[in-house]
Parts: sequence; structure tokens; C-alpha cells
Amino acid sequence: MSIVTREAAKIPGRQPEGIAACLLPFNREGDIAREAFQASVIYQNQQGLQSAVNMDTGYANYLTDVERLEVLELTREALGPGQPFVAGVFVEGVEGDLRDLYRRGADQIVERGGTPILFQTTRFHDWPAEEIISLYADVCAPYESVLGFELGRMFAPNGMIFSEEVIRGLMTIPSLKGIKHSSLSREKELKRLVLRDEIRPDFRIYTGNDLGIDMIEYGSDYLLGLAAFCPEKFAERDRLWASGDEGYYELNDALQYLGNVAFRESVPAYKHSCAVFQHLLDRIPTSEPHSECPRRPEWEHEMMADCVRRLGYAKS
Repeated sequence: MSIVTREAAKIPGRQPEGIAACLLPFNREGDIAREAFQASVIYQNQQGLQSAVNMDTGYANYLTDVERLEVLELTREALGPGQPFVAGVFVEGVEGDLRDLYRRGADQIVERGGTPILFQTTRFHDWPAEEIISLYADVCAPYESVLGFELGRMFAPNGMIFSEEVIRGLMTIPSLKGIKHSSLSREKELKRLVLRDEIRPDFRIYTGNDLGIDMIEYGSDYLLGLAAFCPEKFAERDRLWASGDEGYYELNDALQYLGNVAFRESVPAYKHSCAVFQHLLDRIPTSEPHSECPRRPEWEHEMMADCVRRLGYAKS
């Protein structure tokens, strides 16, 4: 795809659908900071972004089944009846039939009014395309709405970027409404958008590219861990793009600077960066990540404080 084609593919005036992958905060004793988590979910919803819980940003790969269920309960309680949210179905390392495991997790989410998003598993890595497509079709069949997930292995070893054959097949599953694409590659995501337009224009591609958040300009929606840092700034940016306000570019640049800093190597440590950022804004009780999460250096506070200033907050 040429640069000219990419430029021509921009869609000015489009209001993207935004979903923020919630950070799970912790208190000084190392327990889940329940009130702060619920406040974050409510705040994101008030800004016009859906919340996605039990995602990579919410340490889904480190939580127990009991903890993931508690997060669902806290989310439902915080939002109240009828308010939508998205939640991850994580099956990596669990013994049993994958169809049953995915259905069990999806049932827990749907019963609480959420939309399941299916995390990949390392079991897929050696599967042929038709087997992956068949599994998704079977898992999604009972539900009104399900999302898929392509997670690059820089985020987690169980992730994979699907082949074009798999993506084509997934787009034919009626209740699979979209997919989060986290390759951190503009080229791959642009190809997803071309396929979407060819096969199923109502299928949503949610960019997970925290290093290329302007993918909304080309027709992507987004489900970003970066949006959990400051959901109000993402909501403002989206409104500026939809209205054609040139202030979009300056704000998007400041958000992209934050993304470049927070999602540097080692990428999984971005969750610690998020905790530092949120703590600087007094939104969570500590800057501590989950105990198993890779950590940033002691001077991360200074890096995030600079990002806070660039985004126009008064904190330092």
C-alpha cells in the first residue's frame, strides 16, 4: 500500500469508538484498591469511553479466576444496570477443552451485561487457520456480541498476530463484531482496514497500537491501555477530530509522546508507568503495579511528570 493510498484513506470528521483498558490499582498492602478501580471505571464511562476490564492493562495474566470474577462484580456494581463494558476471557495455562473454557469465561461476562473479548492462547500457535476459525465460530455462536484479540508477543507470550486467512474467516462470524489489533505495526493494521472494507464494512478494527494512536484517522476505533492513563484527554481528542478542529493535532502529539515513553522496552512494564502517571494525578492510592509485573526504574516518576505537564495538567 502506497503512502498516497494511506493519506487518501483518512476519514476526517469521523467520531471513533473509544474503549479504555482499565488499570487495576493496588493499595499499600498490595491488595486491589477497589474504590479507586471503581472510580476509574465510572470516570471513563462519564467521559464517553467504554471500560475494558481483565485486560492486559488489568493484569489478566496474573490474576486468579477468583480475582477476575471479583473485577467483573466490581465493574457491574460501579456502572449500574444497563451500562456496557468489555471484559477479557483469559484461558492461557488452564487445562481443559478450549471451547468450554472460553464459554465459561464468556458466560460470566455476559451474565453481568458485558461483552467478552477473547484472549489468545499459546495452543493456537501451531493450529492451522481453519481450526482457529472453527473454534471462534463455535465459541461465539450463543452470544449476541463478542470481540476478538490479536496480541503481539512483545506484550505477552501467549499472543499472536493472525494470518490473513484467519482474519478473513473471523470476519464471517456474525456475532464477532470486531477485533483488537495489537501488532504495533501500522502496515499490518492498514491491511486489516482494507480487508474490513472489502469483506465486512461494519466489522470494527480496534487499534491497540499505543505507538500509533492516530490510526483513528484511517478508520480504526481503539481499545488502548494508553487511554487508561488519561481518558478525558482521549475523549477530548476524539471530539476535536470529529469536529475538524485543528487543536486535534497538538493534543494527539502530546498523547503520542506519552505513548512513546510509556510503551518503550520492556513493553509489559507500561502498566507500572500507568500506575505512576495515575498516582501523579492523585487518582489511585499508590504507584505500585501488580507484584509480578515488570517494573520501571526509580526515575520513572520524572518521565511521567514531564508527560503530565505536556498534557496540560497542573501536577508536577
